[in-house]
Amino acid sequence: MDKKEFKGSIGRYFDESTPYWHRRSGAPENAPNILFIVLDDVGYGQLSCYGSDIATPNLDRLATEGLQYTNFHTAAMCSPTRSCLLTGRNHHTNGMGCLAEYAMGYPGYDARIPKENGFLSEILSMNGYACYALGKWHLAPEDETNMASTKKRWPLGRGFERFYGFLGGHTDQYEPNLISDNHYITPPKSFAEGYHLNEDLADKAIEFVTDLKNIDPEKPFFMYYALGAMHAPHQAPQEWIDKYKGKFDQGWEKWRQEVYQRQLDTGVIPPGTELPPRPEWIQDWETLSDDEKRLYARFMEVFAGFFEHTDYHIGRVIDFLKNIGQYDNTMIILVSDNGASSEGGPHGSINEACLYNSVAFTVEENMKMLDKLGGPESYPNYPWGWTWAGNTPLKRWKRETHEGGVADPMIVNWPAGITTKGEKRRQYCHAIDLVPTVLEVLGLNPPKSIDGTDQSPIEGTGFAYTFENGESEGRHLTQYYEMAGCRAIYHNGWKAVAWHNIWRLQWESANFDDDQWELYHVAEDFSESRDLSEQFPDKLRELQDLWWAEAGRYNVLPLDNRMAQRVLDFRSSHENVREEYVYYPYGAPVAEGAAVDTKNRSHEICAEVEMPPDGAEGVLLAHGGRYGGYTFYVKDRKLHYVYNFLNLQHHHMTSETEIPEGPCVLKFQYEKTGVEKLGAGGVGRLFIDGRQVAQVEIPRTMGIRYHLADDGLCCGYDGQTPVTEDYRSPFKFTGKLNRVVVTTSGERYYDQELQLKVAKARQ
Repeated sequence: MDKKEFKGSIGRYFDESTPYWHRRSGAPENAPNILFIVLDDVGYGQLSCYGSDIATPNLDRLATEGLQYTNFHTAAMCSPTRSCLLTGRNHHTNGMGCLAEYAMGYPGYDARIPKENGFLSEILSMNGYACYALGKWHLAPEDETNMASTKKRWPLGRGFERFYGFLGGHTDQYEPNLISDNHYITPPKSFAEGYHLNEDLADKAIEFVTDLKNIDPEKPFFMYYALGAMHAPHQAPQEWIDKYKGKFDQGWEKWRQEVYQRQLDTGVIPPGTELPPRPEWIQDWETLSDDEKRLYARFMEVFAGFFEHTDYHIGRVIDFLKNIGQYDNTMIILVSDNGASSEGGPHGSINEACLYNSVAFTVEENMKMLDKLGGPESYPNYPWGWTWAGNTPLKRWKRETHEGGVADPMIVNWPAGITTKGEKRRQYCHAIDLVPTVLEVLGLNPPKSIDGTDQSPIEGTGFAYTFENGESEGRHLTQYYEMAGCRAIYHNGWKAVAWHNIWRLQWESANFDDDQWELYHVAEDFSESRDLSEQFPDKLRELQDLWWAEAGRYNVLPLDNRMAQRVLDFRSSHENVREEYVYYPYGAPVAEGAAVDTKNRSHEICAEVEMPPDGAEGVLLAHGGRYGGYTFYVKDRKLHYVYNFLNLQHHHMTSETEIPEGPCVLKFQYEKTGVEKLGAGGVGRLFIDGRQVAQVEIPRTMGIRYHLADDGLCCGYDGQTPVTEDYRSPFKFTGKLNRVVVTTSGERYYDQELQLKVAKARQ
């Protein structure tokens, strides 16, 4: 496409020559803009137009003015689904068989989407489109999410021309870990100034389109607008949360029943769809204490406020497109990436890092934070009773291959291209179907090669045939599923599914043959309420055989549920582990996976500084943030160190004497004295030019991870949330900081079970 073919003539001089100008590739005539809006962890029943009483008027407007799909499916988790949405290939074909953090050394699981699986952005940029990515990425392996890594699998490496968002699975909504194009940036304003990621992403979406249309009003755009919402942390301005005060006091069982009835009444689910009973692991609301009811209801109020706030800012983008005359010819496809999330556990969480450092919150502890839920001091996720209700009328949830994990909302809106409005569609569709649908609408064939790389076949089935004909037969007839050992196969209205207990920690090969397969005629039993496996054993065997055939075809094998071991194997094969790390000031944050690991080990932090005559202050080295970490800093001419244990305890030491003028060496030393391998306590000491100036006992430390949203290691400042309230971030060091050297001693220790929980939390 970019080869310069010259069609003029060249003589000895210009007047004997004929110039030739290459014409740029243009989009098809009247080509629509393409806007993918990707919600995170939104269950089947959580949008208003899918039965919820949470106000989502702008999403409802898209459905009313477009089409609402009620039989759309995903891959059960975020990275896998997102790879499907952008390539039109199955997640194992993309090497994204699980989360990017769960990579294995097999083709279906290496978390490196091959170039032969071209992204829609790569295809459309070849055909005259401007391509932009906003929000959550989570499509690069963890070892490639730092400033020293290749950027080939960042958005600008896969056909997008601008990117503004974050690379990992989730981030703080008030103080996010932001990337602009290929570099880290700080948010444009602080929480105190009213910052929220939802607003920022909407602003950037509007800015990107404005920049394009100001210069080339005829050029269409493809925008991948992937919000951090509604993944934890559930955070929103207080006035949005307070709108829902008392709205969920009836509990999840009654709320679920009300959602189910609205789904029946509005035709979201087929007549006769049954509502499966409450599973035994979900608490009976009527048996809860008054405090439990207050707490759990407040968690849901926070979620609802966050969702309405998200809807409002999506609405700003939609209204902007209307105001500039671009809405009618924009094909908007809105989806969720998987079912609702159960990672809050039975009680909900206010700081997910606690659970994943073996510190469990009680209801009593959570109640102390009741009035702060959803604010900047909390990192909340709701109890899994609301997860179950959010997936009404379906079984189970995110990560699992029953319908609660894989059946999700999808809305398609294109006023200029779809004449039918406000109708529902029941044809079976999957995330791999979006790319072929867009290509069909544009009249484009999948390219045979991209940048010299031969392309693999598109594996999805376009659903443009459903736009005008709601009664047409579905064309996507077969679809396998696999996620962390859970398996399923859909074929022509039937589904076989095997649940695999990934919560039980496995370190040796699991006997998958012992899993109990179920059989459902989902064409008539959407909620998987009637297991027909005993009634139709031959049909079950047929589908099981088909699953194995599809598994071999799409790189699903080998099956492996040793999730924690996979995380550790990947890290051990990719980490550049050394005993001494040297950091220079004011660079980008270093992601935890690439930073020095001081946990569970004795270590020293040594800063070489030059203090001016009038003194200096600021952070020398910090890792983590408000929800856990450490910081080594200068303030009021004294040396300080704070160890923040999960925002529950702050161990603060201050030097007895002031730091002298001129060159000096400032040191923190941690001596591990506890006998525990994980999170053992010790003694912290401060030194100025070799002289001890402070000492404090640190009885317990974090053994697994400082922060779940990659509030990384920073030299010369404290990025994102501050480790201590003794200063405000970034608190950049104002003297001369030459370098900081961190040395560790003792063998690193990993608790494998907790490593698994950490990886799950970061979905």
